[in-house]
Amino acid sequence: MSQFEGTLDQFSGDGIMVFFNDPLPIPDPAERAVNMAMAMREEAGKLIAIWRERGRELGFGVGIAQGYATLGQIGFADRSGYTAIGTVCNVAARLCAEAKNGQILLSQRVNAALAGNIATEELGALALKGLTQPVIAFNVPVASSANVVTVRPERAPARIPRNGAR
Repeated sequence: MSQFEGTLDQFSGDGIMVFFNDPLPIPDPAERAVNMAMAMREEAGKLIAIWRERGRELGFGVGIAQGYATLGQIGFADRSGYTAIGTVCNVAARLCAEAKNGQILLSQRVNAALAGNIATEELGALALKGLTQPVIAFNVPVASSANVVTVRPERAPARIPRNGAR
């Protein structure tokens, strides 16, 4: 995460939430979030291959959204912490839940911020739980490099991580 200047917000089950551009502004937060997700997918692919040899199936899916969020100490007297809340966090979480094994799903705003610097493919409008309007989603395809361990996209028993670029 530090290599991409992301801020680890929380662990939740088998997922994590990472935000970018806070607490310190950084250039190209969306691109950094996607690059981090691609690096994580490559590393997870290596672990998935090892566990598959042992008869275990793991999956890896990511959701990335960009937009406005409320950031700061959030909670109540007995429990609070520095975090982000808002629709953008929900969109990222819902994209993650929708992601099939090996997919990195992006909101339209993230895709636009990439400005063609990273290859994506449009998936169309997705009806996501808890959102009244469909979300136009994009996928970052797996690189065709021989060094990348390909994650089979047809299976998704576990989802890691839940990322949000802000």
